[in-house]
Amino acid sequence: MPGKNDDMRPTTAMIIGLTLCVATLSSLAEAQTSLDKMFKSLQDVTGKTEGGSPGSANVTEGLKEALRVGTEKAVSRTGKTDGFFSNPLIKIVMPEQFQSVEKGLRLAGYGSTVDEFVLSMNRAAEAAAPQAKQIFVKAITSMSFADANQILQGGDTAATDFFKDKTSQDLYSAFRPVVDSNLDKVGTVQKYNNLVGQAKKVPFMKSQNLDVGDYVTNKALDGLFRVVAEEEKSIRTNPAARVTPLLKQVFGN
Repeated sequence: MPGKNDDMRPTTAMIIGLTLCVATLSSLAEAQTSLDKMFKSLQDVTGKTEGGSPGSANVTEGLKEALRVGTEKAVSRTGKTDGFFSNPLIKIVMPEQFQSVEKGLRLAGYGSTVDEFVLSMNRAAEAAAPQAKQIFVKAITSMSFADANQILQGGDTAATDFFKDKTSQDLYSAFRPVVDSNLDKVGTVQKYNNLVGQAKKVPFMKSQNLDVGDYVTNKALDGLFRVVAEEEKSIRTNPAARVTPLLKQVFGN
């Protein structure tokens, strides 16, 4: 017969119920821990904050990637045959102070000589442009988070301005020997001297002095930076130009 304390003993149903509750709570705790770990892993991988914006590390890496993509395209566009000569925005023409001389020479029948001179200047710039790649890489590698944040928050050409400040001197030093070498190969200086000689024969025509190598080098740098600026603007404003997930993440925000 049942004792007087039988009503205090847990029934089988109660034991099963308690067991299920404990198991459920344990499973929920494990699930929450797993979710926490997954979220932390996603933050580590993507560099995103809780609000979905890029983390500081990704801002820097995103800018570096944008600059790498932009400068590689700029060097590729300019450092090939007709990269300068066929681009009216960066084509190297006669110096401004020589344009009146150019008109006089063309009228005097020396147009083909002028054309050869102009072509040779552009060919020298095209040959020098690939020298920029490693110099740009060096500048990108040394970029700090502060630099990257300033560029990201800056205007459409903030990165190009950064490059001008950081690389112009090194680029000139790298470009000038290549420019001079290519000018020598095709006799550009000789062509220039011939033009000056012909200009002296034209009545009322004043000859001008020109350091051809310096002029071509500076114009090559101007053209290169202009193309870099175009690439930068494209990445900032055109989603199709953001060719990697990191670029889409950083500039999409």
